[in-house]
Amino acid sequence: MNPRNATAAVIGAGDFIGAAIARKFAREGFEVFAGRRNGDKLAPLVQQIESAGGQAMALQGDITDPRTPDALFGALEEAYGRPVLCLVNNAGVTDDDLTPSLSDEAWQTVIDTDLTAAFRLTRRALRPMMRARGGRIVNVASVVGLRANPGQPNYAAAKAGLIALTRNSAVEVARRGITINAVAPGWIDTEMTEAVDQALLERVPARRAGTAEEVAACVRFLTSDQAGYVTGAVLSVDGGLAA
Repeated sequence: MNPRNATAAVIGAGDFIGAAIARKFAREGFEVFAGRRNGDKLAPLVQQIESAGGQAMALQGDITDPRTPDALFGALEEAYGRPVLCLVNNAGVTDDDLTPSLSDEAWQTVIDTDLTAAFRLTRRALRPMMRARGGRIVNVASVVGLRANPGQPNYAAAKAGLIALTRNSAVEVARRGITINAVAPGWIDTEMTEAVDQALLERVPARRAGTAEEVAACVRFLTSDQAGYVTGAVLSVDGGLAA
């Protein structure tokens, strides 16, 4: 997509992957909306983007609240005077345990945040995209949605569901010029993986963790004009872990 006079909404933009995606879009000329439940973490990101000459706006919201998508997109459409034609669903949480001892609360929290919220945001984003006959959505899934990782049944189910949602939604709107794709990061240097044992990294063919910037580059490609014929795809960014 041409970044001139275009708005990119990055949900879950406060840290690591989300922040790297927001910075990538801003550097290329997009007006960036950064969304996160904890708004305090967005202020440094917005300041960093604006100091580098970019444009950014931060809004705080609980994406597990069904009212949030309308509130967020309504605020963006009013602020920028145009529809949001680029959405990145990056928000995610973990609450790990083995299946026999995983609580209902831990299951529901992860499903609500990582899957249901992405569905609602996608549903809201598609309305103006369909009218405009164009748009890009990228869902940040996980390698855990492609291969088993014991101790994460809720996270795996949410990310596998997100991949299925990506594929199904993509074929529904392809004729309208809208693409919906997913990236599936493996071990990336983030606060969610900083406690990973070094022995686990030895299972990665590349023998290293990835960077948030490498994920951001893949997200940006999937939202570009060059990827206009790519939809319903899952791009693994995992050093070969899911191969």
